[in-house]
Amino acid sequence: MSKRGLTKKSIDEHHIVLERPMVTRHYHMEWDLDKCVGCQIGPLCCPKDAIHHVEAKLDNGRIVEKPSVDIDADACVFCGICEIMCPKNAIEITINDKHENPVIEKEAFAVPMESTIFDKTVFDWSREDFVVTNCPTSVIHFDFSENTLFVDDENCIRCRQCEIASNGSFKVTQPWQGNVTLKGDLCVEGCLACADICPTRALSINDNHELVLADYYCIKCGACMQVCPVKAVTEEYTITTEAYGVTKEIKHQKVSNIEQLPIWVERWRYRHKPVESGTWVEAIQKLADEKAGMMEIDSKRALKRRDLLTALVGSKLLLKKEE
Repeated sequence: MSKRGLTKKSIDEHHIVLERPMVTRHYHMEWDLDKCVGCQIGPLCCPKDAIHHVEAKLDNGRIVEKPSVDIDADACVFCGICEIMCPKNAIEITINDKHENPVIEKEAFAVPMESTIFDKTVFDWSREDFVVTNCPTSVIHFDFSENTLFVDDENCIRCRQCEIASNGSFKVTQPWQGNVTLKGDLCVEGCLACADICPTRALSINDNHELVLADYYCIKCGACMQVCPVKAVTEEYTITTEAYGVTKEIKHQKVSNIEQLPIWVERWRYRHKPVESGTWVEAIQKLADEKAGMMEIDSKRALKRRDLLTALVGSKLLLKKEE
């Protein structure tokens, strides 16, 4: 019996790979588990519920086995939505060995508006090593041909640490606008799991072994909430949407115990290029909170905040040199 058209799944310590060989198109999707932080976004945005969260293992409040995801190969339709939405760029889809995202090609999903731009004319080059060291994904390099700093844009996670490290010479546009709140008095004593999983330095451990928040660096992935031992309690509700003249009722879940949560991540709105799609409307309603009027931390204010600078690696030495 031919296996053409059936999805094959392979998994090891570092990757999950799905392949679907067709007559004219060979689909290949790969999840880089080393990059994955087991966040909320993948399972929430998948229209077929094919992505499932794998819980972390904790020991005395620290992660001994990080959270991850698993994929239902039979449910996945290779739509590519998860690749677009993944905040860590941990997913790649190719068709016939070339990168191609079906929902982007069909203009059925929103392309995020995100960027990292460097202005070398205002940069203090004595900070070069400081900036490069503090990029958590190592995507900033010196370009000898142009005598400037180069950003590997496809792998940048828009954490904005380069903004603070460069004193504003980098300008970062994040796709998500939102907020993160830490209530340390509600934390389980001795637990630092959220700092262990945070892909930026939004949550970190200071010299006194205390959990601290540098909110400006948050990319709104929600991985911290997933590993927190104080779990969110959800309740179901129904909303009615209309797209292309079709009215649809969609069931959603909302958190009912926000006031009891030590860490809370809000996603207010998503910067994206114009698109008309029922798929997009449904996905964003699952991911975003109803706070369209809220305002984010502005970059000018962020540059004046000493706590954001001191959260970076090597900041004490930099500050000493500048005294």
